[in-house]
Amino acid sequence: MDCRISDRTAHRFEQLTILHRNAAFNLAYWILRSPQEAEDVVQDAYVRAFRAFSTFNGKSSRPWLLAIVRNAAHTALEARKRDRSIILPVDDFEVREGCPAIEAASAAPSREAQLMASSEGQRLMEALSRLALKHRDILVLREMEGFTYSEIAEITGLPIGTVMSRLSRARAELRQALVPCAAKTGPDVIEPCAER
Repeated sequence: MDCRISDRTAHRFEQLTILHRNAAFNLAYWILRSPQEAEDVVQDAYVRAFRAFSTFNGKSSRPWLLAIVRNAAHTALEARKRDRSIILPVDDFEVREGCPAIEAASAAPSREAQLMASSEGQRLMEALSRLALKHRDILVLREMEGFTYSEIAEITGLPIGTVMSRLSRARAELRQALVPCAAKTGPDVIEPCAER
């Protein structure tokens, strides 16, 4: 193979995918709930994506890349379960050394990072972390990453109706988790809810 062609290919790959690094990390983080594992999965996914770059159809690289990241994260999650080394997340939202662990999901300030700065945002993220994985990843793709239903269907390999149904259920579960908190504390008081 001519080196110039591979250099061109590598450059094009980088141009099309590097902008989506934070989105890739956020998705992997919310699936695995471990910053270290998420970083490993993103690196693995980028290697897989580069190897499969010849199959890229030239449309939007973001859904194509995140489909690879999602698959790699689910593979890592299954491997973790098979190895019986399931790591139960220690309160991911605990403040350690003055830095909320939740901010590890993205190095650059984003919509969700600004939301997490508030205690309401932290409660929202805690409730999100308790959602079933099949609902959590759909909600992250839609609400945090801004994907359309059809893009989410492409990423997940699910029919668009299933995406819409899971998103609706995820929103309902999230709302149910948050509404009792608001009722207990009142609209102007922000206090964490006790675990049920």
